[in-house]
Amino acid sequence: MKSFGKIAKISSLAALITLSSAANAAKLNIVEASDWGGAHSNYPASKAIDGTTQWESRWAAYDSGSEVNLVLDLGEVKSLNYVKIAWGRGDQLSNRFEIRTLADDSSNSWTKVYSGNSSGTSAQLETYDFDEVQARWVRIKVFDNTAGSDWTNIMEVQAFGDDTGSGSGTDSGTDSGSNFDLDASKAPSSNFDLLDWYLSIPLDEGDGYATSIKENELAASYEDDFFYTGSDGGMVFYTPVKGYKTSENTKYVRTELREMLRRGDTSKSTSGTENNWAFSSISSSEQSDFGGIDGELKATLAVNHVTTTSSDDKQVGRLVVGQIHAKSNEPIRLYYHKLPGNSKGAIYFAHETSKSDGGDETWYNLLGSMVSSNGDLNSTSNPSSGIELNEQFSYSIKVTGDSLIVTISQNGTQLAKETVDMSGSGYDDASNYMYFKAGIYLQDNTSDDDDYAKATFYELNNTHDNYSH
Repeated sequence: MKSFGKIAKISSLAALITLSSAANAAKLNIVEASDWGGAHSNYPASKAIDGTTQWESRWAAYDSGSEVNLVLDLGEVKSLNYVKIAWGRGDQLSNRFEIRTLADDSSNSWTKVYSGNSSGTSAQLETYDFDEVQARWVRIKVFDNTAGSDWTNIMEVQAFGDDTGSGSGTDSGTDSGSNFDLDASKAPSSNFDLLDWYLSIPLDEGDGYATSIKENELAASYEDDFFYTGSDGGMVFYTPVKGYKTSENTKYVRTELREMLRRGDTSKSTSGTENNWAFSSISSSEQSDFGGIDGELKATLAVNHVTTTSSDDKQVGRLVVGQIHAKSNEPIRLYYHKLPGNSKGAIYFAHETSKSDGGDETWYNLLGSMVSSNGDLNSTSNPSSGIELNEQFSYSIKVTGDSLIVTISQNGTQLAKETVDMSGSGYDDASNYMYFKAGIYLQDNTSDDDDYAKATFYELNNTHDNYSH
């Protein structure tokens, strides 16, 4: 059996439509895709599980005299019910293929579970159902197509079944979404209260900038290639290096939630005081104008993948996972930063003061000592106290008056805490308004275009004084 490295799987919106009789099957995590030779160097097997169905992001393999084979590794033995495949030019040609599975790597006896042809009428994900089988590896073996081409193109593959596993095989990463009573078969809005948020995704809205999914649509079971429910029920954020940005002045791509206290009441302006909150350091007579006063954002998450292809240590592997954004500045940006040669990521944050031309920033290390107070990289060594990929941790960003309190914890144990005195930061003026942000704000625009970051949230709670819903 070949040795396969881990590759992150990104879900596709088409997977929401389940045609199988196993309607309650969960999306399974595919930790790696490989092939048995013949793949084009620009279109490796990993493209088949990267979450996009664009032509530029496909697995392409050439039949040089024998059938082509795409192999998926589920990480451990799972109960498998069906597979979904989006074929390249699937609306123009039909592929003759079979699906085989293997549970035990000590054997090469693959079990055929499906044999047939793709429809030839759809470029979307098609469902191929079969009797439930125990499998760790899934092999898609393609014989030929109606166009007579020697090339096979697959845009995306997904697997569905019972995600609890049988206990054999290797660990495929964080799998403790059940601790938060999350349902992997539901959209994120069924597991999280998303009426308090809108979502920015890096697709063109029609004006050359990123698309905003407002709170009513987001709370109505919205999912897409960038934001979806993972196989453990967590809320997944996926952000590529190349994508549309939210504004002309923004350098980086994001898949990120923006707090909306109006809870879908579109009569209230996004930038209005009723939709945002303020620090209690403003005049007490003006506090009733705001949707909330002070606040805390609590999240539990795991960073699953960071960029690795840039040579710029200040950018590669760096993302913002939580923020307080003011009208023009950012009282806090909370960073996770893992360099390619390190096994763990550091956690630090920046506090920016309020100035119309951009505030002064002071930087604080929480786990590791990666940054200096002015934001320059202080160390590139592996932070012994850091957090590995797929390792869950929690953060709290809390404001009480002029105090900004940031805490990192894990399994109920506090790992780090920092308190910043904001009395001189300029946020005690009612012309400023605040909102939380959470997800991925990628801080790397120099890695390869197809590089990406991915994080899964298991808990997300925002609270404020004088605010209820």
